[in-house]
Amino acid sequence: MPSPYRAIFAAPGTKGFSAAGLIGRLPLSMVGVGILTMISEITGRYAMASALTGTLALSAAVVGPQVSRLVDQYGQRRVLRPATLISVLAVAGMLLAAANGLPDWTLFVCAAVAGCVPSVGSMVRARWTTIYHDSPRELHTAYSFESVIDEVCFIFGPILAIGLSTTWFPEAGPLIAAVSLLVGVWLLTAQRATEPEPHRRTGHTDRASALRSPGLQVLTATFVATGAIFGSIDVSTLAFAEEQGSKSSASFVLAIWALGSCLAGIVFGLLHLKGRTELRWVLGVCAMAVSMIPLLLAGNLPILAVALFVSGLAIAPTMITTMALIEAHVPRAKLTEGMTWISTGLAVGVAAGSSVTGLVIDAAGAQRGYVVSISAGAAAAAVAFAGYRRLTRPAQGEEPSSDGADTDSADGGEERAGRVA
Repeated sequence: MPSPYRAIFAAPGTKGFSAAGLIGRLPLSMVGVGILTMISEITGRYAMASALTGTLALSAAVVGPQVSRLVDQYGQRRVLRPATLISVLAVAGMLLAAANGLPDWTLFVCAAVAGCVPSVGSMVRARWTTIYHDSPRELHTAYSFESVIDEVCFIFGPILAIGLSTTWFPEAGPLIAAVSLLVGVWLLTAQRATEPEPHRRTGHTDRASALRSPGLQVLTATFVATGAIFGSIDVSTLAFAEEQGSKSSASFVLAIWALGSCLAGIVFGLLHLKGRTELRWVLGVCAMAVSMIPLLLAGNLPILAVALFVSGLAIAPTMITTMALIEAHVPRAKLTEGMTWISTGLAVGVAAGSSVTGLVIDAAGAQRGYVVSISAGAAAAAVAFAGYRRLTRPAQGEEPSSDGADTDSADGGEERAGRVA
């Protein structure tokens, strides 16, 4: 591991909570693809499978920020354990309903309840923020590392979920995902020494949502469109691989996509770039949008894999910069909630993207599903451009999580916006 990454683990407890976060985040990349594979294996209905994953994502979008608000107020251990139990039980109910051929509405009810799943990545990043709040360079490296961990999950998660559901039994992928979530959250919340102190809210300002920040509104709206990119690519790739006669290969193709992002994140974490963080973020969003175009032109799985690898190079750096901007625009007492709103935007986008893509695939074929990816990329770029001025304005009201204000230098940019995905 390069020395900047090794250095961040000198602080006590960092290895433990980061390892627990890895286990707890694995379901992030497994549940959606696992449900898609499970339903398509049992019924062959991609529209139904997409609608079900969309329901889960929308539920997480509604409930997730509320769970994180409670975490900011009462602490991770008190909130995450009961929320995780409810989510895992709901997933178990969904699997039983699917296995026994119960009516469709039972699956959707279980998916809606399962949406109270906590944002484990936000919880881990909040711990890094507590440790390295006054060390912007270390914080940049720590969040870059967490972004790489996210991509590692997206490399191996789909392989596990699709592989288990296609070679063992259809419900195996979501089942292992639920077990991983339970184990990861329990291990994370057992580590009390690094848990951020809760911030009890009393006044009207304290009780207001972090989403009142104009900057956070821009970031969240952009990531609704970004989530649609992710959701549409997952569904389209699974269906395209099936049309090519190798459905199980979809997991490897998606893993190559995540590998591109992972490698870019590792390199980005070693850099201390100069210039405005906001401009770098807009350029990253535009790069993601442009990289969607070759997907529609891929005629076979190897070419698709290459196109996805290239498109993945823009993901981690953009996410890292996004989280940097969150810390610049969200008060420290609401940081976990602010982080979760990005996940919420992604979840809403995944729901919309996967649902629309499922309908497009059923009507016009798998490759046409990438039209949704291109459209979502264009929408993300448009929102980023439209909201650029809001991001360049200083945060109003409460003190933001970072104290710096100079974005014209590497250090100043990270002090003002030292939050990384």
